[in-house]
Amino acid sequence: MNDRAVRVDTTSQVPPYEQIRAQLAALILTGRLTEGERLPTVRQLAADLGLAPGTVARAYRALEAAELIRTRRGAGTRVAALPTEPAGFDPGQLTTLARDFASSARALGADTEAILTAVREAVEQQA
Repeated sequence: MNDRAVRVDTTSQVPPYEQIRAQLAALILTGRLTEGERLPTVRQLAADLGLAPGTVARAYRALEAAELIRTRRGAGTRVAALPTEPAGFDPGQLTTLARDFASSARALGADTEAILTAVREAVEQQA
């Protein structure tokens, strides 16, 4: 994983663990992190980001609960396999994805208009 793949904005209203969770989820769901790819240890990522290990552990627990990563003693934390078949449309999941995207975009410094423009362009490209 690229050392700069995850960034945390300590001035953001979004809690650091949520920024980490959202960014890693986006990297996994978009295929930038692939199945079996090893993530940094909790301590390593915490040190890299200048955060407490508990903050990173909380993000990893949320990602495990979402079945995006798996942790095994001796094997570390790795990206889990994504479902082969997309699930039916779930408005709650769409809300979560939108919140994750907005959180990641804010962490990059994007304002509301830039975020909405990016979403519109992405939707138009898919049409």
